[in-house]
Amino acid sequence: MKLYHGSNVEVREPRIIASDRKLDFGQGFYLTSSYEQAERWAALTCRRRESGQEIITVFECEDKLNDLKILRFIEPNAALLRYTANNRKNENATDDYDIVIGPVANDKTQPVITAYFSGLYTEEEAIRRLLPQRLKD
Repeated sequence: MKLYHGSNVEVREPRIIASDRKLDFGQGFYLTSSYEQAERWAALTCRRRESGQEIITVFECEDKLNDLKILRFIEPNAALLRYTANNRKNENATDDYDIVIGPVANDKTQPVITAYFSGLYTEEEAIRRLLPQRLKD
């Protein structure tokens, strides 16, 4: 299986770098099965860091996933919203998953996520608004 990482530098050996950024799935090395998603992340990273060039690093994932502890979200649901909210509040820092798979927020979905986190949308309303989006993993 091919997975992609978009950045402003080539990544030969992935590392998890300590950061105070509150990301959807917590600290980790983020990959996607969508080349187009990786392209968008590479462009965004170049703009944010104002350096480097858009680079997509391709990883071939061997079939050893059965040996790993995986949390998988198929589509936006209450469990995904809670998990994402807890990560953004740094409340999942002690979970022991090797891999978390699922849809992540993008520029179009960010207003829904923000409204949910601030209490303007219930879980049900946020999910209703997220389901039509074409979220990538």
